[in-house]
Order: sequence, then C-alpha cells, then structure tokens
Amino acid sequence: MIAFYVRALAIASSVLFVGSIALAAENAQDNASPVFGVQLPEGYRNWQVISVAHEAGNNNDIRVILGNQVAMETYRKGLRPFPDGTIIARLAWKYVPSARNNEIFGQAQSFVAGDPTNVQITSKDSKKYAATAGWGYAQFENGKVNPSETLINTCFGCHNRLPKTEDLIFTHYAP
Repeated sequence: MIAFYVRALAIASSVLFVGSIALAAENAQDNASPVFGVQLPEGYRNWQVISVAHEAGNNNDIRVILGNQVAMETYRKGLRPFPDGTIIARLAWKYVPSARNNEIFGQAQSFVAGDPTNVQITSKDSKKYAATAGWGYAQFENGKVNPSETLINTCFGCHNRLPKTEDLIFTHYAP
C-alpha cells in the first residue's frame, strides 16, 4: 500500500512539475513583443554599458544602452555586422533637473534620471527576423510588454534609415 501512495505522489508531482513549466512558458510568451516575440532578457540590468544618451524634444529622456556579452565583444572589436545572439537593451528615464544639486552648485546645471519611461530591446537573429534585416524589437513599460503592433512596427523604419555599415544600430560604443 505504501508503494501505491509513493507512486501516486511521484506521478502527481511530475504532472504538477510539467504543468508549472508549461505555465511559465505561457507567461513568458504573454510578455513577448507583438510581431517579433522578443522578451525582456533575464539579468539585462547587469549587462555592461555601451553608451549613454540624452534624447531631447518630445521624449526628453536620459538613456543607458547596455549590451549582452556578444554585443560587447562586437563593439570592442569594432566589427559590423553584429552576429546572431547580439542583444542591446536601451533603458530610459525622464530627464529632470536636480533641485538639490543645483542648490549646492549655486546654479541650474544638474540633471538626473527621473521616473522610468521604458525599456527597448533589440535582438539579432538573421533567420528569425530576416524581413527586418535580422533584428527583432520590443518595448516594455514597468516590466510589461507594450502590446501595440503599430508602435513595434515603427522600429525597423527608423533603424533602416541608418547607413548599412551601422547594421541598423544607432548607438556608438563609448569606451
């Protein structure tokens, strides 16, 4: 009788384990970008800095651009095109004056990162994203994918305006 219960428990555990894997995979797909299926990479906040930027105009944000190991090796070697497996993350925050710092400096000169606006992911897979020169795109707000196909379909149009020698990437490496 004990053997029966042990077997039943093992089967139930296996079913729950397989079910949890399927549920986790489904939840991950729920947070994938429309059109491309790009997801927020695990641990991207620990990637190395490629560069920083300030975007004026309507965006008025401050950005840090991070790269996975493949991206960093390619940037450091000065190579193009980027190989498959390259992932570039762009994190943006509102660009706001720092009243505290300006008071200390005695003049308005200091700006800092305010509230986060979004994270954009650019991922290279020349077969999967052949129609967009090998790049897939995603935008996330508060950790959740922006589900707008209209928005995500604008990415390639802008990137495609760059010289082909840049492999559709705006960011230059700042060593």
